[in-house]
Amino acid sequence: MSSRTNKPHEIVERALDLSTADGCVVIADEHSTANLRWAGNALTTNGVTRGRTLTVIATVDGKEGTASGVVSRSAVTAADLEPLVRAAEAAARGAAPAEDAGPLVTGVPHSPDFTDAPAETSSAVFADFAPALGESFARARAGGRELYGFANHELVSSYLGTSTGLRLRHDQPNGTLEVNAKSPDRTRSAWAGRSTRDFKDVDPGTLDAELARRLDWARRRIELPAGRYETLLPPTAVADLLIYQLWSAAARDAAEGRTVFSRPGGGTRVGERLTELPLTLRSDPNEPGLESAPFVLAHASGDSASVFDNGLPLAPTDWVREGELAHLTTTRHSAGLTGLPVAPAIDNLILDGGEDRSLDEMVAATGRGLLLTCLWYIREVDPATLLLTGLTRDGVYLVEDGEVVGEVNNFRFNESPVDLLGRAVEAGRTEKTLPREWSDWFTRAAMPALRVPDFNMSSVSQGV
Repeated sequence: MSSRTNKPHEIVERALDLSTADGCVVIADEHSTANLRWAGNALTTNGVTRGRTLTVIATVDGKEGTASGVVSRSAVTAADLEPLVRAAEAAARGAAPAEDAGPLVTGVPHSPDFTDAPAETSSAVFADFAPALGESFARARAGGRELYGFANHELVSSYLGTSTGLRLRHDQPNGTLEVNAKSPDRTRSAWAGRSTRDFKDVDPGTLDAELARRLDWARRRIELPAGRYETLLPPTAVADLLIYQLWSAAARDAAEGRTVFSRPGGGTRVGERLTELPLTLRSDPNEPGLESAPFVLAHASGDSASVFDNGLPLAPTDWVREGELAHLTTTRHSAGLTGLPVAPAIDNLILDGGEDRSLDEMVAATGRGLLLTCLWYIREVDPATLLLTGLTRDGVYLVEDGEVVGEVNNFRFNESPVDLLGRAVEAGRTEKTLPREWSDWFTRAAMPALRVPDFNMSSVSQGV
């Protein structure tokens, strides 16, 4: 092999050849992105980028156990490989035995496209979207509103090779669209967002119409005090809350009594009913439109991931099934510690089991309550109850007798997503949604709107 080669699969093979460790895992992530940005009804910037990150995980067997060393670097070429591999080996030899140590995964069939060139995005992904966006700008100008926002498309081709013979590859497209509409005097603001794989299923005109309606709602301003209100949480807000719940669902932490999923007196709450609604919270790497990696890609070890599990096949998993807690996230190591099935994290999340009502239909069935747009600045207050705090943003609306009658002030909320599931009295139609708070890390979600009779708006916020 030429020392000058830069093909990702050859980089992986060369790194494995250079390794003198007892075990080695190499992950090459080839990134390409294309983006558009706009402000005041006009495009401002666009661009395309390319990049590579190489992660080498070395494992060294010692008298006291197996240690691992992980080193990641960007813009790696063939000439950079040996120093990177040696750094990972040195880190492993200098580390204490890894608690999650185990044999590297074997026996997974090779990806047939492992030696193919990486998938790449380009500005062509916006070929149909950009003209439609221009038409939205014209409508917004005519309607006296200003549009701000961005569209971003990323393709990541991940090549995974191990010293045990695995040769796996996954291409992950990821697109996000966020649009803010503002009144010319900046006193009214509304937000809408979408996730997409290819920008063929998003219509900026539909978003603009949605935003125009919300700005019109905001012409009437109503001040409300803090308190508990019947509240309609749209899919984006439900996603942000339940993603945090998934991130907090590590089996080991629960078994050790540290989380909301710990059973008083010991053990976990697996098998307990969390909600009377027939809701199923699940992940599936093959979910249509939300496809994600079908095997573990772990660049580091943590509560819900282990570098020793790299390449382990992923299967559809119900986290909550028909209202009952069915699984907590486990690695092979934590599954052994807790006696629970192996259930690694999967990079999408779906909540099913609601009715077929749209959010508009749920509004029409509301006597008096609040309709949220989205949540942001979500932070954990108490892991024992998974109490979260955060703010509403870009529009909270008062609903009376089935109609939106005006915009109210923003609030700070204090709620636990686990408790919310238990108190929710209605779930609507499940639809793809963009989690606004976590969109930098997690975008593949499908959620229904939820009706909560007593959502805790703990204080008034001056945010917009």
